[in-house]
Amino acid sequence: MRAPCSFLLTAVFGKVFILLTAALFLRPVVVLAAADVTPEGQHLAAMLDAMHVEEHWIAGAIVDWRTGDPTGKPLKEGDTGKHTHCSQFSAAACEKLGIYILRPPEHGAVLLANAQFDWLSSEGRAKGWTPVADGVAAQDLANRGQIVVAVCQNHDPKKSGHIAIVRPGKKTPVQIAAEGPDVIQAGGTNYNSASLKRGFANHPDAFPKGEIRYYMHPVEAGR
Repeated sequence: MRAPCSFLLTAVFGKVFILLTAALFLRPVVVLAAADVTPEGQHLAAMLDAMHVEEHWIAGAIVDWRTGDPTGKPLKEGDTGKHTHCSQFSAAACEKLGIYILRPPEHGAVLLANAQFDWLSSEGRAKGWTPVADGVAAQDLANRGQIVVAVCQNHDPKKSGHIAIVRPGKKTPVQIAAEGPDVIQAGGTNYNSASLKRGFANHPDAFPKGEIRYYMHPVEAGR
């Protein structure tokens, strides 16, 4: 009679082991943020905030690319374009950090984001820009105080692309997969902080189809 008891105990312990294993592996997984925001990241965020993008580089007027203030220069007769300034704001932010990205006067303000898209993948490499694998890596680099741009090119060469700067923020990889990292941008709507998906909403295929590219440039210590 001992054998059946032994068999019964083995079966019971086996079921307990299976239940404990299932509980271990089926419990919710806690996903940490891409990275904590370092002091360098906090410094970068403060610099970006100080540019007051929601008050400058406003769509609908010709602006000074460095300050975002209207120049007072009249639009050309018959010009019905909205005149957004994403590429000029990005260039101004980079300049504040001593970093060059294609900008006036080397390229005019018109269709500059499309040109920056091409420049970053070619001449930009010689200026210190390197590709970034994905949004999680982009957020991590920004959190460490490095400058990262997100850029897409319009399929119609006569229409504007878009570019934004990834800003430091605490987002999990799951959140980034759903809506992209945090960005600061000028555009049809200027955002001091918004998700990449929201910022690129005027290019509705860009985020879901993976057409947005990320590039980073190291920021010199003390900038």
